[in-house]
Amino acid sequence: MMKNLKQFSAVSIIGLVMLFFATSCDDTTDTFNITDPSAPILADLNFTELELDPVNTGNPAVTLNWSESDYGQQTAVNYAIEFSKDEAFTTTEVAATITGQTALTLSVGEINTAAGNAGLNPFTWATLYARVVASLGTQQSEPITSNTVSFEVYPYFNYTFNDYILVGDATAPGWNNNNNNPPLFRDESNSSVYYYTGKFAENGHFKVLQEKGLWQPQWGTDDGSTVGANLGSGDDPERFPYGGGDGIPEGFYTFTINFSSNTFTFEPFDASGITSPTSLTIEGSSVANTALTPLAFDGHIWYANGVRLTPGEVSFMADGNTWGSTTAFSGVATNGGGAIPVPVEDDYDIWFNDLTGRYILIPLNL
Repeated sequence: MMKNLKQFSAVSIIGLVMLFFATSCDDTTDTFNITDPSAPILADLNFTELELDPVNTGNPAVTLNWSESDYGQQTAVNYAIEFSKDEAFTTTEVAATITGQTALTLSVGEINTAAGNAGLNPFTWATLYARVVASLGTQQSEPITSNTVSFEVYPYFNYTFNDYILVGDATAPGWNNNNNNPPLFRDESNSSVYYYTGKFAENGHFKVLQEKGLWQPQWGTDDGSTVGANLGSGDDPERFPYGGGDGIPEGFYTFTINFSSNTFTFEPFDASGITSPTSLTIEGSSVANTALTPLAFDGHIWYANGVRLTPGEVSFMADGNTWGSTTAFSGVATNGGGAIPVPVEDDYDIWFNDLTGRYILIPLNL
């Protein structure tokens, strides 16, 4: 009898488990059904034109309001705010997302970024289109789009880079902080890293400045391996590369500084056998052909100051060879390389180093 009871209990338990799974699979009481969801309705704006202020970028610029999208269920709805330069939203820029709310304020900087990413040119009035896209869940399921509103916007250009110059008796300008001081050449992929390869004078030193004519902010070193700074309210650091004492032997060196890690290196560079071109010009759709001039101190460093560039592209022409790259503002040009993009109109100081192919285009008014 006990044996039969044990067998019955085992069979009963298996049956109950199977029944549980069968009934669970058939239970549809928690199925999420969506019936004919309604699109959000984006309210009209109370303005038609918006000129963006490059100084007060954190100020509120646009508040968008819309009606709630109804999916027929009590659930939080996601909303993505999209911008485009055309009403068909051929290219879409998602400026922000929000869940469970029906209003959002965007700052001057956020609108400027959205306009630029949508393809609008800076310093030109153009139409910017906006809409809201509702969806559900982490996968943005069941998207449904609102109506479109538009306004005229005048974006500025968000130049995010810092530019630096050399000063010191080891360099071309001497200790004059406003003497056509050659710039550091910014790395094309890491905006914290800068280089200068060129001639340095006998027993000289140097420092790094950020503004012509100003001694602060300035950078130097006190220990010969790390970077020290006076940003305007402290003591000046010592001079590169040794922080005092005797200067460097005359010759060609590569100075590399990383403003993120506050480190630098100063290494000899073999310039023997590298011949400068007899002439160097900058050409392309952005500029009338303009000749660059070599520094008298170091003929491998070329410059042209205050050159007006318009949106388009440029290349360097050296003795019949075209030198270029594909990165705006700074990079490494190669013989036969691509055209250098110019994204914004401005007056530029243009520098080119024929030892390394590095170039930098410094806008003067952005």
